[in-house]
Amino acid sequence: MPAALQGALMVFAPTRQAASETFIRANLAGLPFRIQAWFGDERPLVQPLRCLYGSAILLSKLLTRLRLLRLAGLPAAWVAWLLIRLDPPDVVLAEFGFEAVRVMEACRWSGVPLVVHFRGSDASARNRIGLLEERYRRLLRLAGGVIVKSERMALRLEELGAERQRIQISPSGANPALFHGSQPCQSPPLLLAVGRFVAKKGPLLTLRAFQLCLQRTDVSPLPQLWMVGEGPLLAEARRFVVQHQLQNNVVFAGVCSQEQVAERMRQVRAFVQHSIVAPDGDSEGSPVAVMEAQLSGLPVIATRHAGIPDVVLDGGTGLLVEEGDVDAMAQAMLTLLAEPMLAQKLGEAGQRRALQHFTVEHHLRDVTELLLRVSSAARALS
Repeated sequence: MPAALQGALMVFAPTRQAASETFIRANLAGLPFRIQAWFGDERPLVQPLRCLYGSAILLSKLLTRLRLLRLAGLPAAWVAWLLIRLDPPDVVLAEFGFEAVRVMEACRWSGVPLVVHFRGSDASARNRIGLLEERYRRLLRLAGGVIVKSERMALRLEELGAERQRIQISPSGANPALFHGSQPCQSPPLLLAVGRFVAKKGPLLTLRAFQLCLQRTDVSPLPQLWMVGEGPLLAEARRFVVQHQLQNNVVFAGVCSQEQVAERMRQVRAFVQHSIVAPDGDSEGSPVAVMEAQLSGLPVIATRHAGIPDVVLDGGTGLLVEEGDVDAMAQAMLTLLAEPMLAQKLGEAGQRRALQHFTVEHHLRDVTELLLRVSSAARALS
């Protein structure tokens, strides 16, 4: 990763505050540019330009709900154009496709190249890609570069008009300074799930698989499942645990910091996540927690979903099952709980592969190279 500053970068993103947006904070901290960042949820009265941009995004959201999609792109675009004029960047990076459609016209008006970073739901959920399909088609004509999390996501955006040579596949990556040191063969029979309690993460399917695992296991002491996160399905998950008398075996840990997650990963046998395509079409990109688990040295039990098979090699660094197959996931849990040396072997292989391909440094290098390439191409045409 180059240490010297590579030029001026302007970033537009929905938020930097959410616990789930660690990748945005990582980009801001690690990209070697002079960065200005603007966030759609910030409206501080003492900072008029930030307040103006946040208010414009709020108006854009309202117009989108009213299905006035072309009009919805104007308020934020006008403000973004002003921000670009006041301190011109070499290139603009928009985090998430739905944020990019709000500022894409500003880039066209100002002649500054645009790179858009798709993450997951923005390229899959029907309330995103279905509603904004025509806006996305225009976005993909205007964008000089597109970053996606998986091959499947790249193919979906190609269907909407993205040119393959402009697409960079780059999972967000994990931080090796934090995620290391797991020893599955020495850990008690503990399983760990990390992620929001939302449909695409499949927390209820993970619980059903774990219930079957408990019914079939002869491991002593009885296994436990630790679940980190919160979200709209948490209450239902808690009801499931009470209904099936799993209170002694399932621990809801709430929201944890990255440091706390890393420490929990050093205490368990395996990582589990039953990702699925949600009823609204929402899909994963390439889950960061899966890469963090592999980097830590944990075997991963997960589904053949979105970018997960790009990271987890079935039988090589973890065990993969089909979406919705809770019986197969229960069997995978039983296998690793009963065979700690197999868990160790898979975890070590996953760690080696993650260090070679799936660290934050790999992602920052990919993004930097694309931003520089797009910026250079724009200068050559001007």
